[in-house]
Amino acid sequence: MSAATQPVQKTGGSTPPAPAHVGIIMDGNGRWAAARGVPRALGHKAGAEATRRVVEAAADQGVSWLTLFAFSSENWRRPADEVRDLTGLMRHYLRHEVGQLVEKGVRLRIIGDRAAFGPGMLAEIERAEAATAGNRRINLNVALSYGGRAEIARAARDLARRAAAGEIDPDAIDEAALAAGLETAGMPDPDLIIRTSGEQRISNFLLWQAAYAEFVFQPVLWPDYGADHLRDAIAEFRRRDRRFGARTG
Repeated sequence: MSAATQPVQKTGGSTPPAPAHVGIIMDGNGRWAAARGVPRALGHKAGAEATRRVVEAAADQGVSWLTLFAFSSENWRRPADEVRDLTGLMRHYLRHEVGQLVEKGVRLRIIGDRAAFGPGMLAEIERAEAATAGNRRINLNVALSYGGRAEIARAARDLARRAAAGEIDPDAIDEAALAAGLETAGMPDPDLIIRTSGEQRISNFLLWQAAYAEFVFQPVLWPDYGADHLRDAIAEFRRRDRRFGARTG
């Protein structure tokens, strides 16, 4: 269901439900490392530990879908040694954490331009996705080499090719048709987007999907993030009056 057609959330006297889908822009690894006078690579490693905590916390707090922005399409512009450290950490996570994901009921999906990482990384991604495909406790999407504008452009190009080939009527292309071409097709749109580190921007993350998401910006650096911070963000989400463009009363 697209956000534009979702019903108005009415809370009444009961406790509002947790957001079904939470997206997190994980920010602050570098500043965490700089504040401690340690290499940025250690900040990224500490960020990976935070990721483990938050996936577990999200499942415990009733979140069904969690999308983490781990590596943007723009991150390739960072210094080569940092990119190498980041991609090496991601490869290690994919190779050595799959057993834990299976044990904890986490289904892993990777969104983004996975081919940009080369065949070795691609094989690790496919292996991890296959190993966790039957899990149902929580759906974890990790955005790697991901950019929202590029994702929308790819979906639009595919529709244009299909229209040029006579497979679809251009006049029949609507929001649902474009959404079906995104990497999140079949997933609910995010209800809540969180950004850590105090920065207040979306940074090309889930641009289409976040049209009606609630945003919560928290000053904590990602390596320090934990269950209590997520609980605070969800509590703030529950205080929001979500109308999706409609009126209540």
